[in-house]
Amino acid sequence: MIKIAVLVSGNGSNLQALIDANLSGQIVGVLSNKANAYALERAQKANIATAVISHKDFPTREVFDEAMHQQLLAWEVDVVILAGFMRILTPTFVNKWQGKMLNIHPSLLPAYKGVNTHQRVLNTGDRLHGCTVHFVTAELDSGQSIAQSAISVKEHDTTASLADRVHTLEHFIYPQVAEWLCNGQLTWKDGQAYFRNQVLKDPIRFASW
Repeated sequence: MIKIAVLVSGNGSNLQALIDANLSGQIVGVLSNKANAYALERAQKANIATAVISHKDFPTREVFDEAMHQQLLAWEVDVVILAGFMRILTPTFVNKWQGKMLNIHPSLLPAYKGVNTHQRVLNTGDRLHGCTVHFVTAELDSGQSIAQSAISVKEHDTTASLADRVHTLEHFIYPQVAEWLCNGQLTWKDGQAYFRNQVLKDPIRFASW
């Protein structure tokens, strides 16, 4: 069985979606850089091991990332899933988990990399928004996109309403992509994603909501 670790920094709603999905892989650990992250409580309620490694306790990003890496090795992890983990990972860490680490981003990548995506969508007047699950690479939000789901931006939308609606999409597609990685339908070889043994040229698009 594939062993999964989830990295979190906050509420952990995507973690909860992964827990509730009953994946064929097992979530063996939840690691947070913040001791007060509610996601840790979600993990504990599900009898999942937790660990807190605060970035503030380390002199450099590299040393912090190595401490996380050692914890993942201790859990004998196969797959790493970022679920609201609010630290930029070093290339050294990312390379150790290349093709085994997923992230979900609240935009239709490659548009709106980085933070404050909902406000930026409203500022530009774009009528389409959504989320993207992608493999993690050293360049922020630039790994190959695996799946996307979209919503139409409405005239009355606010950053809060967009965040709520995009979260609904995230909770649907993230467990699905995680399951593909667990059951072998989604693979990574030589810098390229494969889905059902075929080169994944474009992200899989779930129906718009």
